[in-house]
Amino acid sequence: MSERRRYSAEFKFQVALEAAKSQKTISELSSEFSVHPNQISQWKQELLREGASLFASRRAKQQRGQEALQTELYEQIGRLKMEVEWLKKFARYCGDETHYD
Repeated sequence: MSERRRYSAEFKFQVALEAAKSQKTISELSSEFSVHPNQISQWKQELLREGASLFASRRAKQQRGQEALQTELYEQIGRLKMEVEWLKKFARYCGDETHYD
């Protein structure tokens, strides 16, 4: 039984990209890279199917980062409001006649 070859992600991407360019036939690429034509076709299909997600994931990460920042800022605002209310009550308790409303 022959041992299965493992290919790096970079190698798969390079081969799939060459196949997607369509400058050489799958058979030519198979000979050039010593990979079965069916495997090259599969990698090409995967690249074309999943390629758009590379850009979508970047936007999704940015969106999640903005949402996390917004949540943190709202929490800080809430804490600060509570502190201001506490300071107003404390000032009244101490007899400060200045109005902070």
